[in-house]
Amino acid sequence: MVAAVETVDRPRQGEFLGPLREFLAAHASPPPRGGSARLTWARAFHADLTDAGLAAPGWPKEVGGMDLSLPDQLAYHREMTRARAPRHPCGLSFIVAPTLIRHGTPTQKDRFLRPLLRADEFWCQGFSEPGAGSELTALSTRAVRDGDHYVVTGQKVWTSQAHLADWMFALVRTGEPGPKGISYLLLSMTSPGLTVRPLRDISGGTHFAEVFLDEVRVPVENLVGRENDGWSIARTSLGHERATAFLSDEFRYRRVVSELIALAAGSPAGDDPVVRQDLARMEAGVRILASNSRRALETVLAGRDPGPASSVNRLMRAEFDQRLHEVALRVIGPDAVLGNREPTAPEGGRWTYGYLMSRSSTIGAGTAEIQRNTIAERVLGLPAPPPAPGAGRG
Repeated sequence: MVAAVETVDRPRQGEFLGPLREFLAAHASPPPRGGSARLTWARAFHADLTDAGLAAPGWPKEVGGMDLSLPDQLAYHREMTRARAPRHPCGLSFIVAPTLIRHGTPTQKDRFLRPLLRADEFWCQGFSEPGAGSELTALSTRAVRDGDHYVVTGQKVWTSQAHLADWMFALVRTGEPGPKGISYLLLSMTSPGLTVRPLRDISGGTHFAEVFLDEVRVPVENLVGRENDGWSIARTSLGHERATAFLSDEFRYRRVVSELIALAAGSPAGDDPVVRQDLARMEAGVRILASNSRRALETVLAGRDPGPASSVNRLMRAEFDQRLHEVALRVIGPDAVLGNREPTAPEGGRWTYGYLMSRSSTIGAGTAEIQRNTIAERVLGLPAPPPAPGAGRG
């Protein structure tokens, strides 16, 4: 059994490795200080990476990807992590991209995929609403057909990077209540009638926003898939994204855990038996994450939908991220109260900032409770909970 796993995981030293290493040696550099400069640096890196034909290792070649096998994708992400290459500055682009690859028209693919990959255009996700967070099928933002346009009215909330985005992929109601009346639209963020109101989060930043849609006209050609088929399209793309996104996270978390262990070894906390036990749990956790993410990706590469099993990845990663930063603050000690804007903060305040941001890990993209329900009902086959008393009356 072990031998079989080693065979699957052994990367083929393909032709891409030489050019990738040369590219990284020439382009990977320490990040600049300041959010704006860091964003410009990441965008430039990914534009150059795309132009060199070294982006999107898992995408088909016909849409600009490298079409690498699972072992080669592992080797690719290992090299990127080793070089400390910047992550793509718009992670949400890689939720809409698999949707367009699978369900988009040739015109949509030609128009959107390359600018998305180069980080020339940013995307945000218009799913959650004030009355439809975890239960997205209750969404009420309506799109009414008017000739060759849809007229969209409603509100989205907790929309990450909306203030930076050029486009939004949104779920809107075009038919009956419930999942069968939902469609998947692409909206320009410069459309008349669309207003973005940033929301400040616990870290002090404005990473998400409310988006108001007041009779926004969207060309019918921006409909992805068939009208009223948006819910099944969105679920497929989310499952694919959750399965593939953890591949790069595997190597990033491997590096971060190693850095935390090194930090503890150089501080008094390294002699604390409780901290040492916590670090051992983090080491075990990062290995479990790696194993589970590879298993999920193998499902995608075999052409199968990861479906509800992707919720296992989502839940494990969210809880691991929170525990990791809790342990980090314990290692740092009293200086953990210093934020990333304080010049004397340990390691630039990265661990404190990460801790604050990790608080939302079990809320965003489906709460931990929703993920557990999905796993219980659709993976383990357990019965759904009974309705609350009085539900459905009146």
